[in-house]
Amino acid sequence: MPPILIAQEISKQFGVTPLFDGITFAVHDGERIGLIGPNGAGKSTLLAILGGEQTADSGEVSFRRNARVGYVHQISGFDEGLTVRQAIEAAMERGKVPAGIREQRLRETLGRAGFVEQESTAAPGMDQEARSLSGGWRKRLAVAEALVTDPDVLLLDEPTNHLDLDGIEWLEGLLKSAKFAFVVVTHDRYFLENVAGSVVELNRIYSAGLLKVKGSYSRFLEEREAYVEWQQRAQESLRNRVRVEMEWLRRGPKARTTKSKARIDTANALIAELGESEARSRTATAGIGFDATGRETKRLIEVVDAAVMLGGREIVRRVTLNLTNGLKLGLAGANGSGKTTLLKAITGELELSAGSIKKANGLRIVYLSQMRELDTSQTLRRTLAPDSDSVIFQDRMVHVASYAARFLFTSEQLNQPVDRLSGGERARVLIARLMLEPADVLILDEPTNDLDIPTLEILEESLLDFPGALVLVTHDRYLLDRVTNAVLGLDGLGNAALFADYLQWEAWRDRPAAGSLGQREAAPRKSVAEAPAADAGGRKKLSYLEQREYDGLEARIEAADERLRAAEALVGSPEVATDAAGLTAALAEFEAARVEHDQVYERWVELTEKVGG
Repeated sequence: MPPILIAQEISKQFGVTPLFDGITFAVHDGERIGLIGPNGAGKSTLLAILGGEQTADSGEVSFRRNARVGYVHQISGFDEGLTVRQAIEAAMERGKVPAGIREQRLRETLGRAGFVEQESTAAPGMDQEARSLSGGWRKRLAVAEALVTDPDVLLLDEPTNHLDLDGIEWLEGLLKSAKFAFVVVTHDRYFLENVAGSVVELNRIYSAGLLKVKGSYSRFLEEREAYVEWQQRAQESLRNRVRVEMEWLRRGPKARTTKSKARIDTANALIAELGESEARSRTATAGIGFDATGRETKRLIEVVDAAVMLGGREIVRRVTLNLTNGLKLGLAGANGSGKTTLLKAITGELELSAGSIKKANGLRIVYLSQMRELDTSQTLRRTLAPDSDSVIFQDRMVHVASYAARFLFTSEQLNQPVDRLSGGERARVLIARLMLEPADVLILDEPTNDLDIPTLEILEESLLDFPGALVLVTHDRYLLDRVTNAVLGLDGLGNAALFADYLQWEAWRDRPAAGSLGQREAAPRKSVAEAPAADAGGRKKLSYLEQREYDGLEARIEAADERLRAAEALVGSPEVATDAAGLTAALAEFEAARVEHDQVYERWVELTEKVGG
């Protein structure tokens, strides 16, 4: 059967800057494709071209006859006054769903998305206004809009950005059980690992403009590393050939024969090929690094039995924690559980209804709000440096152009308004502004939205290196796992409890025991002050692949132990001892099992020391 859709040799550019050139991309039945790439590579544009919402400058996109394409945009907007039910009915009308099955399909689709007949505290109702929904529920409705037409392929642009952790897991389950094909643009690495059957990276470093690897995200990382190594070897070989040809050209061949002219042409072609190859492989990374004040005071903020009431409802209650240097605290809980409310109480933006918050004298808190306050009409220059052409960074005066370049902005972008920047570029602007403020405590509310994976990795390293206290709200489970050394779980009913990490919180949340955190007698109740602070020797510094390997080492150790025991038993058995050929084979197996056993344990020790376990 032909592909559902195929894009052949498509190119797109804005102004003089090409996004991609000569891309060929196909989607077949049942394919599960994760589309990644650095900010500005053109992922959203490519998705829009595949969905027929934009046209390519050149090339062609063709669809299989009668193919149905669903599209979930990065920003889910709905008309004023439109209810959840009406949004789905309008989608079925556009998709020409037969009238006789519409009501049943509406209820099935909205039910799978978590909506209920009548609005409740747990879920919105079908007659609720769509625009009144939280960001996460609007995203669920947008997915339901696309699903209700029974698409052959579903295109999703950053669908996890506004979903809480429950919503992300819901979407993972939906996509893993889907019979339709899908292409999802995302920077959520755990999400990619869990749902993608193939990973495509859109990046100018590849000669074809993209690299497609069949398999999980972990498999993609391995294949990309192999590709980069091959590319480096190929470049070195090409440099050697160019060096020989350049030396020949410098000698100035006297004979202007057809043969010598052909060699000159070949030499020039090789030089051009090397230039293109080196230009493709030249990549830049954002220079993220948070500046601490150098404060030696250990106890920075002390929260005792804090409670906050909003609209007559107690959002959080009896929260007790101590923020100290080195503590990296993650807040976990569903949307509306009180994470942002607690952050605002810590910063003093909201008053407590009970309890107290004590702060060290002269404490400097840097707070990144989820609201992303940026005046998009201002130029990038004035956004970073409102009063001059310089900024003070780490006690040094730096020209704004040099500072902007740390975050991959060009001199041309300095004089452009911020509203011309992509979502990922705006996120980098916010981080750049934060870095100008030395901090004792960093409070970050969803800092990862719109950041590409390379920038996320640099952000992780910067947060691990930050010596002060960190309070982090994020739906990026990998970031939460890697950076935090304690997690405060909120249950949405006002209760809070401390856990060692996100996985412990998740396991507790999913237990079948009835009641909220506050009603479960076994729930951890210790103060955050008891959580171990990260130090230079105990930080989680595992890469994504190392973390995956570390998680699977226990099973490998058990298998290696079992293999070694079996090999020892085989060598010692009377039947083998009297059989020369059998004994030789048994001894070879014993040696192989011993080598494997030693290697697995050595790797376990190496990774355990690295993670600080």
